[in-house]
Amino acid sequence: MAERLQKFLAKSGIGSRRYCEDLIKSGKVIVNGKIPEIGISVEENDVVEIDGKVISFVEIETKLLMLHKPEGVLSSSKRDKDIPIIFDFLPKTLPKTRWISIGRLDINSSGLILFTNDGDFANFCMHPSSMIDREYLVRARGEFNEQKKQKMLSGIMIDGVEHKLSDIVEGEKNSSNQWFSVCLMSGKNREVRRIFNSIDLEISRLKRTRFGPIFLPSKLKKGDCLALSNKEIDALKNYGI
Repeated sequence: MAERLQKFLAKSGIGSRRYCEDLIKSGKVIVNGKIPEIGISVEENDVVEIDGKVISFVEIETKLLMLHKPEGVLSSSKRDKDIPIIFDFLPKTLPKTRWISIGRLDINSSGLILFTNDGDFANFCMHPSSMIDREYLVRARGEFNEQKKQKMLSGIMIDGVEHKLSDIVEGEKNSSNQWFSVCLMSGKNREVRRIFNSIDLEISRLKRTRFGPIFLPSKLKKGDCLALSNKEIDALKNYGI
């Protein structure tokens, strides 16, 4: 059965579909001895190579890992000086697995990050059309009122792009800080922080606690990983359907 080259590479565990598209554009992918164009379809009798290595038409078993990311860790596969990266915390017992992070958290944020070996599944989880919501625990400083709440829910234009929360619940409050539980449907870069900053609320703590149906267990310590079950994988695949 024919399928798009970038989809085939993603399903083979090479990386996310976007990463695979970049590989094709870079000329590192060869199909039947020729450099292909983006969007071509391949079949089982086609020979697909990356840097001289043949990629087999084998359906991989989807795996899903959860990491409780600590603050001070980069959500990147590339190392910047001596700063730790999220991939440093993944199990060393699966060295041959190509793990793909599903979304990111900025260096000052903590909480739930998911990893999969299935690039097509990663693409599904991150694509806006999948409508997978994320939940965060936020501690912020500044004055909060009903008007600001409605702005956050209805949408705020920041640098020409609309950002909004799908839900916000007020929590404990003291003289200088207040806790919030917030949800949003997209995963734009530093989106929660930008929304709060736009209405003069300064975030001092940000923690992702949920991704769709997957919750961060209270017993999972920072820096620890947890392998998720097939039942949890299916719940994420079918979330919102």
